[in-house]
Amino acid sequence: MLVGLDAEFGHRTSTSAQAIQRGMEIAIAEINAAGGVLGGRPLKLVTRDNRSITARGVDNLRELAKLPDLVAVFGGKFSPIYVESLPVVHELGVPLMDPWGAADIITDHDYRPSYTFRLSLKDSWAAPVMLRFAKKTYGAERIGVLLPNTAWGRSNESAIAAAAAELGVELIGERWYNWGNPSFLRHYLELSRRDAQAILLVGNEPEGALLVKEMAGLPESDRLPVVSHWGVTGGAFATLAGDALQEIELAVVQTYSFVGRSDPIAKRVLQALRERYGVAGPASVPSPVGVAHAYDLTHLLARAVNLAGSTDRAAIRHALEHLGPYQGLVRHYERPFTPERHDALSQEDVFMAYYKEDDQLIPARD
Repeated sequence: MLVGLDAEFGHRTSTSAQAIQRGMEIAIAEINAAGGVLGGRPLKLVTRDNRSITARGVDNLRELAKLPDLVAVFGGKFSPIYVESLPVVHELGVPLMDPWGAADIITDHDYRPSYTFRLSLKDSWAAPVMLRFAKKTYGAERIGVLLPNTAWGRSNESAIAAAAAELGVELIGERWYNWGNPSFLRHYLELSRRDAQAILLVGNEPEGALLVKEMAGLPESDRLPVVSHWGVTGGAFATLAGDALQEIELAVVQTYSFVGRSDPIAKRVLQALRERYGVAGPASVPSPVGVAHAYDLTHLLARAVNLAGSTDRAAIRHALEHLGPYQGLVRHYERPFTPERHDALSQEDVFMAYYKEDDQLIPARD
């Protein structure tokens, strides 16, 4: 029985695809060691590389959906690929499992019945947490925003505007950029000159590292705090930023950390990460949310297959909406999904974290 994963393995600086794969592989090994699914059938992972290219992701989805006994496809980090896949997912009737993509529309759409299931962050949850943190930690009530010109950026634009109005934060300006922009300095200085007290960044590791390096080249008095969406944690951000990262106040939104976790599931997954992949310790897990979300989501999918009693994708989709309580790595799920709610997490799972030396990601203390 097959589970697909289409993610950005060929992206030069990404670690998110590998993190999702690790979480899935650890969960699949546990499931198979316990007897597999449907009375003894092992799960097997099949992967495809979309290289972060939307058209390739859609093609990979169609290719995976043709495989006999494939029960679902997991996606990677990039929200635009999920968004552009929505028509194909519902045309083909294949469950699309989201362990990372945060754009609200991935689950908040009009396709019925819905075949998208997310165990991850949503932009509408991230925005208030980031803005509240900027206000409380840095005293920032005037905030400038950097956004990518993508479906993910547009999702965040709406979420940030709504959260700012609720929290009494003034958005002094937005600057939009395209993937591959050679510099953010002009955008940053324009926002700074409008008296921004902090910068809210929506971006991935290349953009985050470039911004940090350019800011570090400015006089210390001209460096504003940066509050970042979690795209930067999906790759070699600290390595790309280098020593400049220690010159900037930067915090990033997260939903799970292995740091400080002593529960049996966390210990078991950390042991597997050490033994299978050589991960040194809880603070050194690359892209930790990818591992954790994919691990729980794979276990939930296996439970849905057993509840469905077959590999029929429509039956599995229905079963996902009717799973009972489950104690996972990230949290206890009283009911992971319902017919009305295809998001397993909530805003209460969202917190901020800091990068430390050696690419370690440490939760911020309230």
